[in-house]
Amino acid sequence: MKHGKRFIQGMARHPSGVVAGLFIALLILVALGVGFIPALDPYVLSDTAFVEPSAEFLLGSDELGRSVAAGVLHGTQVSLTVGFFAALMATGLGILIGAAAGFHGGWFDTLVMRIAEFFQVIPSFVLAAVIVAMTGAGLGQIIAVVGLLAWPQVARVMRGEVMRVKELEFVDAVRCLGISEWRVLFGEVIPNAVAPVLAVGTLIVGQAILLEASLSFLGLSSAELVSWGRMLNSGQRFLFNAWWLSLFPGTAIFVTVLAFNLFGDAVAAVFNPRNVR
Repeated sequence: MKHGKRFIQGMARHPSGVVAGLFIALLILVALGVGFIPALDPYVLSDTAFVEPSAEFLLGSDELGRSVAAGVLHGTQVSLTVGFFAALMATGLGILIGAAAGFHGGWFDTLVMRIAEFFQVIPSFVLAAVIVAMTGAGLGQIIAVVGLLAWPQVARVMRGEVMRVKELEFVDAVRCLGISEWRVLFGEVIPNAVAPVLAVGTLIVGQAILLEASLSFLGLSSAELVSWGRMLNSGQRFLFNAWWLSLFPGTAIFVTVLAFNLFGDAVAAVFNPRNVR
């Protein structure tokens, strides 16, 4: 309740974050509802190929006569699915590993930080491309790879917050009651340290969407899925003759990632411990 009230009051001071949040909510509604509208089937072929944006095809048609608008709308499902599940996986792993490292310290803390530095030094896109190429280009593989590559970001933030919270007086008071260290960690420390981590999780959604689009652009995604990256891959062959094939999915990627970054920045500002009054 306290965090919820603080979040609402804090977001009111960040109009860009509010607008981004509303746009994200709209994307979620589109992703949930587009599959129930037969007229927006991205697989329907027609004999009107390469039609520029018009009343019949709002965003034009591709080389097979398929609606670009339908493809862009259905691509929202793939992008948000990858973004949310990868962020959920990375956030869950990061919270558990970072909390354990920050709470107990010692050799485990050192090991976790060295592993986190390793993941953050190597190019994530190159590693993701290699892993997906080796394991398969399914949606589940992409989600798992992105989630495994992103957890160090969450772990570092969670570790710092846990190290701050565990030194507060109320934690010492709980220990005086004879409660075990693990119960102190999961019952008191993590709930009071997790709020700033939510901002990192939000930013990871945007990173995951961009990484999935990049992999799809290279053909490292399932051919059965309609995604923004795969639409860019198909449209690059006709870049000078059919500009709309690349413009609209590219714009969708840009605007969506920007929205998650703006929303994540606003959430980070709201839950920043330095801003607590």
